[in-house]
Amino acid sequence: MNKPRHPLDKPVRSTRAVPAGSSLGPGYSAANSNTRIHGPRPFTLPQAPARAPAAPAANLGLNSDRLRLQMVHRLREQGITDERVLSAMQAVPRHLFVDQGLASRAYEDAALPIGYGQTISQPWVVAHMLAVMCDGRTPGKVLEIGAGCGYQAAVLAQFVPEIHAIERVRGLYEQARLNLAQSRVRGRVRLSFGDGMQGLEHRAPFDGIVVAAAGVKIPEALLHQLAVGARLIAPEGTAHQRLILIERSGPSSWHRIELDDVRFVPLRPGTQT
Repeated sequence: MNKPRHPLDKPVRSTRAVPAGSSLGPGYSAANSNTRIHGPRPFTLPQAPARAPAAPAANLGLNSDRLRLQMVHRLREQGITDERVLSAMQAVPRHLFVDQGLASRAYEDAALPIGYGQTISQPWVVAHMLAVMCDGRTPGKVLEIGAGCGYQAAVLAQFVPEIHAIERVRGLYEQARLNLAQSRVRGRVRLSFGDGMQGLEHRAPFDGIVVAAAGVKIPEALLHQLAVGARLIAPEGTAHQRLILIERSGPSSWHRIELDDVRFVPLRPGTQT
C-alpha cells in the first residue's frame, strides 16, 4: 500500500511575489517555491546569566513605556503596518516575560533565551508573523503552537477574542501560565500542556494558526484544523529555515507561499516533563 501523500506535496506555482515585512493582500493564488525574501539577518542567542540581578528589571519598569514606543517605531520602519498588531506589541510589557537578568534587553530586536533550550522570538518576527496570519482581518479563534513564556499569546489576546496555546515543555507551560495570569489576559488564552504537532482537534476549526518552532514539514494535523479561508504561518526546515504561509482554500485544498529566512528552535513531538 502506498503511503498517503502530505496535502502540500503536490507541486503548485506562484502568480505573485510578496514584499518583505508586509502582509499578503487578497488575491494571491498559489505557492512560490522560488521566492527568496530576506527579513532580518540570523542572530546569535545570548547566554542567560547564571545569576539575575534585581536592579535592571526594577529600573526598566520605570522606562518600559518609552522603550516599547521605541520598539513599535522601529517595527514601523521595518515594514509592519497592521495597527492592531502594533498596538498590541505596545501594550504588552515584554520585559516581564524574559529572565530578569535579560530584562534590560527585552526591547531590542533580538531573540532571548527563556530556559529549557527555548527562546522568545525577536519582536519583528512576532509582529510579522501575526500581521501576515491576520491579513487585515480579526480572527475569532487562533491556535498557537509553542507558547513558550506566553508573550506571543499575550500579544494576540489584545485583539483576538479566543486563543488556544499549546506548550510541550512542562516548565515553560507553568511559566507561561503564571505570566499570562499576571498579564490579566488569561480569560482570553486557554493554555494546554501537550504535543503541539497534534494541535487541538476538539477545538478546531481555527481562524488562524501560528507555529513558533520549525519542523521538517508543517504537521498535516494542523492543516486540517485550519478553517476554510484561514491562514497558518510557521517556520519550516532544519539548517535552512523559511517562514511558510498556508491558506486553506477549500475542504481539501491549500495554497502555500514561502516568505523570509528565519531561525527557530526545532518543532518536536510529544511532551517534556
